[in-house]
Amino acid sequence: MATVLEAEGIVRQFAGAQAVAGVDLAIRAGESLALVGPNGAGKTTLLRMLAGPAQPDAGSIRRPAAGVGWAPQSAAVYPRLTVRENLALFTAMEGVADTPSRVEELISLAALDAYANQRAETLSTGTLQRLNLSVALCNRPAVLLLDEPTATLSPEQRRRIWAWIRTLRDDEQLAVAFSTQSLTEAAREADRILVLAEGATVFEGRVEALADLAGGDPEAAYLGLVGSAE
Repeated sequence: MATVLEAEGIVRQFAGAQAVAGVDLAIRAGESLALVGPNGAGKTTLLRMLAGPAQPDAGSIRRPAAGVGWAPQSAAVYPRLTVRENLALFTAMEGVADTPSRVEELISLAALDAYANQRAETLSTGTLQRLNLSVALCNRPAVLLLDEPTATLSPEQRRRIWAWIRTLRDDEQLAVAFSTQSLTEAAREADRILVLAEGATVFEGRVEALADLAGGDPEAAYLGLVGSAE
C-alpha cells in the first residue's frame, strides 16, 4: 500500500529540552501504527505535530491530500451543542459538500442515532468518545490520529471503538496511528509499534519482534528499552 503520512527527523523542543528528538515514521493506507512509551515520552507531542496543531522545530512532515483526522484524548467538542449540532458545525468548518448528508452518515456509522439530539455534556464517556472520533472523520481523512482513544473506557466500550476502527480500515483503507500505554492493545490493534523513550524512537516493528529481544517476553523487552524513563 502507498505511504499516506511520512515524517522525517522531526524535533520539538520545550524550554530547551527535546520532547521529540528526530523521529522518523511512515504509515501506509489501511495500516495501524501504535505509539507506545511511558508518560512524557513524546507520544502526544508527536501526534499533535503529525495532525497539525503543533509544528516541528526541525524535520518535515508529508500529509495526504485527503487530510488527517485528529482525535485528542479529551473530546474536542462543544458541550452545550447536541451530537448533531457538533457534527454539523465541524463538518461545515471542514468545507464538506452536502454537510447534512455527511452528518447523518456519521451518526449512523458511530451508532449515535439514539443520542443525536442530546447535548454532548450529557453523554456517557464511551458515547462522547464515539462523537469525538466522528468529528475527526468529518472530512473523510486518509489518516486518523488518536491520542489514547480507550484510556478512560470500559472493556465493552473499548471493544466497540476498536471494532468500528477496524471496519474503517478494511472498508475505506483508513490509516490509523494511536498512542497507548497497553502493549496488549498495541499487539491486538496495530500492525506495527513504535516505542518512544525521552522523545526518541528506541524500537519499531511488530510486537513479536519486540518480544524476541527478551526471550519472548514483550513486557520485559519494553521495560529494558524505556529503562529509567518508565
